[in-house]
Amino acid sequence: MNTQRGFTLLELMIVVVVVGILAAIAVPSYQSYAIKTRRAAAAACLMELSQFMERFYTTNLRYDQSTTGAAVALPSTQCQNSLTGHYTFTFSKAPTQRAYTLQAAPQGIQATQDPQKCGALALDQAGVRGSTGGSSECWK
Repeated sequence: MNTQRGFTLLELMIVVVVVGILAAIAVPSYQSYAIKTRRAAAAACLMELSQFMERFYTTNLRYDQSTTGAAVALPSTQCQNSLTGHYTFTFSKAPTQRAYTLQAAPQGIQATQDPQKCGALALDQAGVRGSTGGSSECWK
């Protein structure tokens, strides 16, 4: 009598179901982790841009324009480039002679799927951190 070796259809279906259940658990967890990581990167990028503003102030004794009258502009940094499509970095309002507020506004999946609903992150000249979502966990 010849016996055939291999998997039955039932065994293959069980494997497919188990893989599907594992994927259903792993994918949302991974997406949540990626969103939190990008938010932390945006916060670090705001700190870097804030340091740029402080260097600008040290040179020009004001935040809004240089000694030649040229308006201040945020530099293009590597951190901004790595977050393209997820965050945009701007001044929340035009800087004044003594104050500025930087903002990192989420875009795309970062804005819609953030579990903490942080919204835009903000940092001002005094180092005060904020977010439009209001959660204190957004800067951690």
